[in-house]
Amino acid sequence: MPKKEAARPVEDVDPDALTETEAAAELGRLAARLRELDEAYHAKDAPLVSDAEYDRLRRRNGAIEQRFPALVRADTPSADVGAPPEAGFSKHRHLVPMLSLDNVFDRTEFEAFASRARRFLGLKDEGGTALRFVAEPKIDGLSISLTYENGRFVRGATRGDGQVGEDVSENLRTLRDLPLELDPAGGPAPALIEIRGEVFLGKRDFLLLNEAQAAAKQKIFANPRNAAAGSLRQMDPAVTRSRPLSLFAYAQGRSSAPVARSHAEYLDRLRGWGFTVNPLSRPLDDTDAAERYQDDLALRRADLPYDIDGVVYKIDDLALQDRLGFVGRAPRWAVAWKFPAERAVTRLAEIRIQVGRTGSLTPVAILEPVNVGGVLVTRATLHNADEIARKDARPGDRVELQRAGDVIPQILRVVPEEGAARAEPFHFPDTCPACGSRAVRPEGEVVVRCTGGLVCPAQTVERLIHLVSRPAFDIDGLGEKSIIEFHEAGLIRSPADIFRLKAADLEGREGWKTTSINNLMRSIERSRTLPLSRFLFGLGIRRIGENNARLLARHYGSYPNWREQMQRATTVGSEERSTLGSISGIGEAIALELVTFFTEAHNRAALDDLAAQLVIQDEAAPESAALAGRTIVFTGGLDTMTRPEAKAMAERLGAKVTDSVSRRTDLVVLGTDAGSKAKKAAELGIETVDEAGWRRLAGLPNEAPPPDAPAPPDAP
Repeated sequence: MPKKEAARPVEDVDPDALTETEAAAELGRLAARLRELDEAYHAKDAPLVSDAEYDRLRRRNGAIEQRFPALVRADTPSADVGAPPEAGFSKHRHLVPMLSLDNVFDRTEFEAFASRARRFLGLKDEGGTALRFVAEPKIDGLSISLTYENGRFVRGATRGDGQVGEDVSENLRTLRDLPLELDPAGGPAPALIEIRGEVFLGKRDFLLLNEAQAAAKQKIFANPRNAAAGSLRQMDPAVTRSRPLSLFAYAQGRSSAPVARSHAEYLDRLRGWGFTVNPLSRPLDDTDAAERYQDDLALRRADLPYDIDGVVYKIDDLALQDRLGFVGRAPRWAVAWKFPAERAVTRLAEIRIQVGRTGSLTPVAILEPVNVGGVLVTRATLHNADEIARKDARPGDRVELQRAGDVIPQILRVVPEEGAARAEPFHFPDTCPACGSRAVRPEGEVVVRCTGGLVCPAQTVERLIHLVSRPAFDIDGLGEKSIIEFHEAGLIRSPADIFRLKAADLEGREGWKTTSINNLMRSIERSRTLPLSRFLFGLGIRRIGENNARLLARHYGSYPNWREQMQRATTVGSEERSTLGSISGIGEAIALELVTFFTEAHNRAALDDLAAQLVIQDEAAPESAALAGRTIVFTGGLDTMTRPEAKAMAERLGAKVTDSVSRRTDLVVLGTDAGSKAKKAAELGIETVDEAGWRRLAGLPNEAPPPDAPAPPDAP
């Protein structure tokens, strides 16, 4: 028998060269890693990797999704924004989500962003209407949303997870740049408006703050962003008042009435109302002007009174912004063009292996401390065995690092030392360092995983820590330290054990007094009732992130229905299996993880044991949405909008969009050359509408395509 060819190092294979199996595995790894990095950066102000490494991972994820659109995960990092709000502040739900921005790093990528926008709008790349932009320097501070009613400031909140943030209104009132009343000289204010901005510290103010902190023998801030975030999140507004925070306003959320036709005009309104708008913001006529602006600001960057890490470019026309909308976590009408990262050289002292909650063995580089751009760094991830082999990194080597913020750097390469002896090549372990079980690399994947499952203490503990985390079950008082303590004591071995915990179990334990015990018991009781989406995320099933869980919860509606449908989906060829894989955003890899979970008896037993302890609330689309709860399939070409634009609009109106017609489909929109899906809809007696009917359902006037629109593409 011929020897089986070893799996190639998928992580560094160009996206264009990946197989579908390899791409699915890589998207899963990237989703898990980026979720971890977002939580550390946004919720804890404690980033784990450099901006450059973070951006590299997001770019790779986006490139793979672009080549394999059918594999785009419901928990794709492209849809993630920030992290849930921290405890200590009340929570505020933004009227319009505060989303993030995609990044580009050179002219080619920026021009590709502009071309994608034009294609989505159905505009010609050559000879069509020019896209105008507004450029704004990208301040690395803390994003906030300010709500004004009848011209008066009533509330301010941090970004949080993009949907819900921390209410820091009283602290914001102390900022000298925040108008408590909008100046009527700037024009009439809407009855309600959300204004977005960035709270930051200038370079000089940052240095003065750290001098004062040192004199008072208090915490020294590592960089201006952390200082700004820490200053605004003070429980005592007097502390915030003592910090020299600044504010630039730059964007709009909900508004009860239009205030401008273009973004440049909107910035003028902000100035008139009394806000400080970055004076370097500029309207630009086209992509060439944007590229010239980028080069100019890169040269002036060091002399600015505040730190920037790039420039944000927004399409100026607000009507086009509205048409473009959002994809996942980011708008289609704006992008951040980042500056290059900083670099340094240090020595790799040791490679350690950490075990994650899904059994992944991750190598971590322990570095000799080195100052990179004013920040001392000591650790970096090496990702996996292939990354170590590709770079041939060995303990004792000198390595080049890259960073673009107060974070752990990315190792770029080994720096050769002529004549220096090197250690033996690093041998990736074939047993789990936590439990001694075999560690294997599944076919088509780059990650080595422990086979110990629930017998592996690292996995069990990590899964329990994940379950009690804020975006999952949100059990205050039951953090990592307590989970480890209770697991070692035998009090918590499974998720359901958390809800069987009694006050008597904790009495007499070190550090647990009556008050802390009672607080924990109340927190556990509160968490017994939770929405289906958070329950699904808390299970820790591989590839099921927050957005993926929300999508599944919305599609299946209730826990009993989801439980029943997943069980039926384990039957190969079943309609339930086909439906699962056809949910817009759920690919075969995600569906396979769910099916695999349900094929294991011990997983079903643990699931039922946990569910019996809880009240799992149904998840439904907002009743106010025009198409709430309806499952829609689009087929054929459209004349008045592109297919992606139509799908995005349907989802905004509350619909569930799938790619295949089944008995659960409520409506099929028939474009030109509709093909087999139209035939199947007729066979099943499913309602169909043409494009004009779709526009009526969506509340749009029927209109001809724009004069420079291309012919619609052939339907797949």
